Amino acid sequence: MWGVAASATPGRDDACFGRAAESAGAALVFAPAGLYIARGRTRRETTVTTFDKREEGFERRFALDEELRFKAMARRNRMLGEWAAHKLGKTGADAAEYAKAVVMADFEEAGDDDVFRKVRKDFDAAGIEQSDHQIRRTMDEFLAQAVLEVKAQ
Repeated sequence: MWGVAASATPGRDDACFGRAAESAGAALVFAPAGLYIARGRTRRETTVTTFDKREEGFERRFALDEELRFKAMARRNRMLGEWAAHKLGKTGADAAEYAKAVVMADFEEAGDDDVFRKVRKDFDAAGIEQSDHQIRRTMDEFLAQAVLEVKAQ
């Protein structure tokens, strides 16, 4: 909303449509969105408020938390893949390749269901008896361990 600058002459109304008031006494001009223009710069450009600093801090913290969460989930999936490979009787390079495939399965969709489905499908195909509860419990245990490892780094 456009405002009106204070006039040096009583009774005179200087409309300020994006330009400085013509009166000699006007130092500030009201501009759109409530910004004050003083000598070509807005106050918001020259002053960083505590709220701006706090917002930036929260954004940095959120980015760090997301990065750590991603690392912990990838580590959990690798450990789950190694566990499942052991159950499937895979060793060496085959086990490492299977663990990598489990990690890559997490990128199919959001959440844990894609990883769970891969392990469940592979166990069913190999005839290994593990209940859904056991697989999910193992996933939770590995996640707790992975979080501790990531935080320790």
